[in-house]
Amino acid sequence: MPAIPPATLEGWYALHQVFALDWAALRPGDAPALAADARRLMEELAPTGEGWSGAFRIAAGDGADLLLVHFRPTLDEVAAVQTRVKASALGPLLRPVYDYLSVTEAGLYHATAQAAREHGPGTPEFRAALETAKAEELASAHVRSRLYPEVPQGMRYLSFYPMTKRRTGAENWYTLDVAERSRLMRDHGMTGRQYAGRVFQVITGSVGFDEWEWGVTLFARDPLEFKRIVTEMRYDEASALYGEFGRFFTGIRLAPEEWEEVLGGASA
Repeated sequence: MPAIPPATLEGWYALHQVFALDWAALRPGDAPALAADARRLMEELAPTGEGWSGAFRIAAGDGADLLLVHFRPTLDEVAAVQTRVKASALGPLLRPVYDYLSVTEAGLYHATAQAAREHGPGTPEFRAALETAKAEELASAHVRSRLYPEVPQGMRYLSFYPMTKRRTGAENWYTLDVAERSRLMRDHGMTGRQYAGRVFQVITGSVGFDEWEWGVTLFARDPLEFKRIVTEMRYDEASALYGEFGRFFTGIRLAPEEWEEVLGGASA
Protein backbone atom coordinates (compact mmCIF):
# COMPACT_ATOMS: atom_id res chain seq x y z
CA MET A 1 0.00 0.00 0.00
CA PRO A 2 1.45 3.42 -0.93
CA ALA A 3 2.79 6.15 1.39
CA ILE A 4 -0.21 8.46 1.36
CA PRO A 5 -1.15 11.04 4.01
CA PRO A 6 -3.88 10.14 6.49
CA ALA A 7 -7.14 12.05 6.48
CA THR A 8 -7.44 14.38 9.46
CA LEU A 9 -10.11 16.24 11.37
CA GLU A 10 -9.39 19.68 12.81
CA GLY A 11 -11.05 21.65 15.58
CA TRP A 12 -9.84 24.66 17.57
CA TYR A 13 -6.67 26.61 16.83
CA ALA A 14 -4.18 26.56 19.68
CA LEU A 15 -1.53 29.05 20.75
CA HIS A 16 1.00 28.29 23.49
CA GLN A 17 2.89 31.35 24.74
CA VAL A 18 5.84 31.05 27.13
CA PHE A 19 7.03 34.24 28.81
CA ALA A 20 9.71 35.42 31.20
CA LEU A 21 8.76 38.29 33.48
CA ASP A 22 10.90 41.41 33.29
CA TRP A 23 11.71 41.41 36.99
CA ALA A 24 13.93 44.51 36.71
CA ALA A 25 10.96 46.54 35.47
CA LEU A 26 8.53 45.11 38.03
CA ARG A 27 8.48 47.22 41.19
CA PRO A 28 7.20 45.45 44.32
CA GLY A 29 4.53 48.08 44.92
CA ASP A 30 3.06 47.44 41.46
CA ALA A 31 2.16 43.81 42.18
CA PRO A 32 -1.41 44.34 43.56
CA ALA A 33 -2.58 46.46 40.60
CA LEU A 34 -0.90 44.20 38.04
CA ALA A 35 -2.38 41.12 39.70
CA ALA A 36 -5.86 42.65 39.52
CA ASP A 37 -5.36 43.39 35.82
CA ALA A 38 -4.05 39.86 35.18
CA ARG A 39 -7.12 38.41 36.89
CA ARG A 40 -9.42 40.57 34.74
CA LEU A 41 -7.50 39.58 31.62
CA MET A 42 -7.86 35.87 32.30
CA GLU A 43 -11.55 36.30 33.20
CA GLU A 44 -12.09 37.93 29.80
CA LEU A 45 -10.28 35.04 28.10
CA ALA A 46 -11.89 32.32 30.25
CA PRO A 47 -14.02 29.46 28.84
CA THR A 48 -16.84 30.76 26.67
CA GLY A 49 -18.09 27.61 24.94
CA GLU A 50 -16.11 28.70 21.90
CA GLY A 51 -12.64 28.07 23.20
CA TRP A 52 -10.77 28.99 26.38
CA SER A 53 -7.50 30.29 27.80
CA GLY A 54 -5.48 29.20 30.81
CA ALA A 55 -2.51 30.61 32.71
CA PHE A 56 0.20 28.36 34.15
CA ARG A 57 3.18 29.08 36.34
CA ILE A 58 6.31 27.45 34.89
CA ALA A 59 7.58 25.03 37.51
CA ALA A 60 11.31 25.58 37.04
CA GLY A 61 14.06 26.37 34.57
CA ASP A 62 14.01 27.37 30.90
CA GLY A 63 14.35 31.05 31.88
CA ALA A 64 10.55 31.26 31.82
CA ASP A 65 7.87 32.19 34.34
CA LEU A 66 4.46 31.93 32.66
CA LEU A 67 2.74 29.77 30.06
CA LEU A 68 -0.51 30.97 28.51
CA VAL A 69 -2.54 28.46 26.50
CA HIS A 70 -5.34 29.61 24.18
CA PHE A 71 -7.86 27.57 22.17
CA ARG A 72 -10.12 29.39 19.68
CA PRO A 73 -12.31 28.44 16.67
CA THR A 74 -10.45 30.65 14.17
CA LEU A 75 -6.95 31.93 13.54
CA ASP A 76 -8.32 35.48 13.61
CA GLU A 77 -9.53 34.94 17.17
CA VAL A 78 -6.14 33.57 18.19
CA ALA A 79 -4.51 36.70 16.76
CA ALA A 80 -6.99 38.88 18.68
CA VAL A 81 -6.16 37.06 21.92
CA GLN A 82 -2.45 37.61 21.32
CA THR A 83 -3.08 41.33 20.81
CA ARG A 84 -5.21 41.50 23.96
CA VAL A 85 -2.40 39.97 26.03
CA LYS A 86 0.12 42.46 24.63
CA ALA A 87 -2.22 45.38 25.32
CA SER A 88 -2.81 44.41 28.96
CA ALA A 89 -1.04 46.15 31.84
CA LEU A 90 1.04 43.00 32.22
CA GLY A 91 1.98 42.96 28.51
CA PRO A 92 5.04 45.27 28.69
CA LEU A 93 6.54 43.03 31.39
CA LEU A 94 6.24 39.82 29.34
CA ARG A 95 9.36 38.76 27.45
CA PRO A 96 8.63 36.01 24.87
CA VAL A 97 10.63 32.83 25.40
CA TYR A 98 8.73 30.46 23.11
CA ASP A 99 5.46 30.26 21.20
CA TYR A 100 3.72 27.54 19.27
CA LEU A 101 0.81 27.75 16.83
CA SER A 102 -1.19 24.65 15.91
CA VAL A 103 -4.71 23.25 15.58
CA THR A 104 -6.36 20.36 17.41
CA GLU A 105 -6.22 17.26 15.24
CA ALA A 106 -7.49 13.71 15.01
CA GLY A 107 -5.61 11.55 12.49
CA LEU A 108 -7.73 8.98 10.66
CA TYR A 109 -4.97 6.47 9.91
CA HIS A 110 -7.17 3.38 10.12
CA ALA A 111 -9.95 4.83 7.96
CA THR A 112 -7.43 6.00 5.35
CA ALA A 113 -5.71 2.60 5.22
CA GLN A 114 -9.05 0.80 4.91
CA ALA A 115 -10.31 3.11 2.15
CA ALA A 116 -7.04 2.73 0.23
CA ARG A 117 -7.16 -1.06 0.55
CA GLU A 118 -10.79 -1.34 -0.57
CA HIS A 119 -10.92 1.32 -3.27
CA GLY A 120 -7.39 2.34 -4.23
CA PRO A 121 -5.96 5.71 -3.14
CA GLY A 122 -7.14 8.81 -4.96
CA THR A 123 -10.20 7.23 -6.57
CA PRO A 124 -13.67 8.81 -6.23
CA GLU A 125 -14.71 5.83 -4.11
CA PHE A 126 -11.68 6.37 -1.86
CA ARG A 127 -12.59 10.03 -1.32
CA ALA A 128 -16.25 9.19 -0.68
CA ALA A 129 -15.28 6.54 1.89
CA LEU A 130 -13.11 9.06 3.72
CA GLU A 131 -15.91 11.63 3.81
CA THR A 132 -18.21 9.00 5.31
CA ALA A 133 -15.55 8.10 7.88
CA LYS A 134 -15.04 11.75 8.80
CA ALA A 135 -18.75 12.25 9.40
CA GLU A 136 -18.90 9.15 11.58
CA GLU A 137 -15.86 10.20 13.59
CA LEU A 138 -17.24 13.71 14.12
CA ALA A 139 -20.35 12.16 15.66
CA SER A 140 -18.18 10.44 18.29
CA ALA A 141 -18.01 12.14 21.70
CA HIS A 142 -14.45 10.87 22.11
CA VAL A 143 -13.26 12.48 18.87
CA ARG A 144 -15.07 15.73 19.64
CA SER A 145 -13.33 15.87 23.02
CA ARG A 146 -10.02 15.72 21.14
CA LEU A 147 -11.00 18.51 18.74
CA TYR A 148 -12.72 20.74 21.33
CA PRO A 149 -10.87 19.84 24.55
CA GLU A 150 -12.18 20.66 28.01
CA VAL A 151 -9.74 19.79 30.78
CA PRO A 152 -11.23 17.60 33.54
CA GLN A 153 -11.73 19.19 36.94
CA GLY A 154 -8.69 19.16 39.18
CA MET A 155 -6.07 18.55 36.48
CA ARG A 156 -3.99 21.60 37.39
CA TYR A 157 -0.61 20.37 36.13
CA LEU A 158 0.45 20.75 32.50
CA SER A 159 3.26 19.40 30.33
CA PHE A 160 3.71 20.71 26.81
CA TYR A 161 6.21 19.68 24.14
CA PRO A 162 6.46 19.74 20.33
CA MET A 163 7.44 16.73 18.28
CA THR A 164 8.13 15.59 14.74
CA LYS A 165 8.21 12.26 12.96
CA ARG A 166 11.67 11.48 11.57
CA ARG A 167 12.00 11.82 7.82
CA THR A 168 15.65 11.06 7.13
CA GLY A 169 17.66 7.88 6.79
CA ALA A 170 16.23 4.40 7.13
CA GLU A 171 13.61 5.48 9.71
CA ASN A 172 11.60 7.80 7.45
CA TRP A 173 7.98 7.96 8.67
CA TYR A 174 6.83 9.50 5.40
CA THR A 175 8.00 6.63 3.24
CA LEU A 176 6.04 4.02 5.24
CA ASP A 177 2.85 2.76 3.66
CA VAL A 178 -0.33 3.97 5.29
CA ALA A 179 -1.25 0.53 6.64
CA GLU A 180 2.04 0.32 8.56
CA ARG A 181 1.61 3.84 9.96
CA SER A 182 -1.94 2.87 10.97
CA ARG A 183 -0.60 -0.15 12.89
CA LEU A 184 2.08 1.88 14.64
CA MET A 185 -0.33 4.62 15.68
CA ARG A 186 -2.89 2.08 16.89
CA ASP A 187 -0.29 0.49 19.16
CA HIS A 188 0.89 3.91 20.33
CA GLY A 189 -2.69 4.89 21.13
CA MET A 190 -3.24 1.73 23.16
CA THR A 191 -0.43 2.77 25.48
CA GLY A 192 -1.99 6.19 25.96
CA ARG A 193 -5.38 4.70 26.77
CA GLN A 194 -3.93 3.01 29.83
CA TYR A 195 -3.70 6.51 31.34
CA ALA A 196 -7.34 7.41 30.75
CA GLY A 197 -8.66 9.34 33.74
CA ARG A 198 -5.12 10.08 34.93
CA VAL A 199 -3.81 12.06 31.95
CA PHE A 200 -5.86 14.21 29.56
CA GLN A 201 -4.02 14.54 26.26
CA VAL A 202 -4.49 17.17 23.56
CA ILE A 203 -2.77 16.60 20.19
CA THR A 204 -2.40 19.59 17.90
CA GLY A 205 -1.10 19.59 14.34
CA SER A 206 1.33 22.26 13.21
CA VAL A 207 2.46 21.20 9.73
CA GLY A 208 2.58 24.46 7.78
CA PHE A 209 2.30 26.52 10.99
CA ASP A 210 5.50 25.76 12.90
CA GLU A 211 8.91 24.11 12.48
CA TRP A 212 7.62 21.09 14.43
CA GLU A 213 4.77 18.89 13.21
CA TRP A 214 2.70 18.22 16.34
CA GLY A 215 2.26 19.65 19.80
CA VAL A 216 1.40 17.47 22.78
CA THR A 217 -0.28 19.06 25.80
CA LEU A 218 -0.83 16.82 28.81
CA PHE A 219 -2.91 17.63 31.89
CA ALA A 220 -2.89 15.64 35.14
CA ARG A 221 -3.67 15.82 38.85
CA ASP A 222 -0.28 14.26 39.67
CA PRO A 223 2.73 15.60 37.71
CA LEU A 224 4.51 12.25 38.03
CA GLU A 225 2.01 10.93 35.50
CA PHE A 226 3.84 12.97 32.86
CA LYS A 227 7.07 11.09 33.52
CA ARG A 228 5.27 7.76 33.51
CA ILE A 229 3.33 8.20 30.28
CA VAL A 230 6.17 9.79 28.30
CA THR A 231 8.60 7.09 29.42
CA GLU A 232 6.22 4.28 28.50
CA MET A 233 5.24 5.75 25.15
CA ARG A 234 8.87 6.22 24.12
CA TYR A 235 9.21 2.44 24.12
CA ASP A 236 6.46 2.19 21.50
CA GLU A 237 7.85 1.57 18.03
CA ALA A 238 6.26 4.75 16.69
CA SER A 239 8.36 6.85 19.08
CA ALA A 240 11.44 4.67 19.45
CA LEU A 241 12.13 4.62 15.72
CA TYR A 242 10.38 7.69 14.37
CA GLY A 243 9.87 10.26 17.15
CA GLU A 244 11.90 13.45 17.64
CA PHE A 245 11.05 15.81 20.50
CA GLY A 246 11.53 19.49 21.27
CA ARG A 247 11.57 21.43 24.54
CA PHE A 248 9.38 20.41 27.45
CA PHE A 249 7.54 22.99 29.55
CA THR A 250 5.89 21.98 32.83
CA GLY A 251 3.45 24.29 34.56
CA ILE A 252 0.98 24.64 37.42
CA ARG A 253 -2.37 26.26 36.72
CA LEU A 254 -2.69 29.71 38.27
CA ALA A 255 -5.77 30.35 40.38
CA PRO A 256 -7.00 33.98 40.30
CA GLU A 257 -5.86 34.65 43.87
CA GLU A 258 -2.29 33.49 43.08
CA TRP A 259 -1.38 36.26 40.66
CA GLU A 260 -0.24 38.65 43.37
CA GLU A 261 2.01 35.98 44.87
CA VAL A 262 3.62 35.36 41.47
CA LEU A 263 4.10 39.03 40.64
CA GLY A 264 5.27 39.80 44.15
CA GLY A 265 8.29 37.60 43.57
CA ALA A 266 10.25 40.72 42.65
CA SER A 267 10.36 41.66 46.34
CA ALA A 268 11.52 38.22 47.51
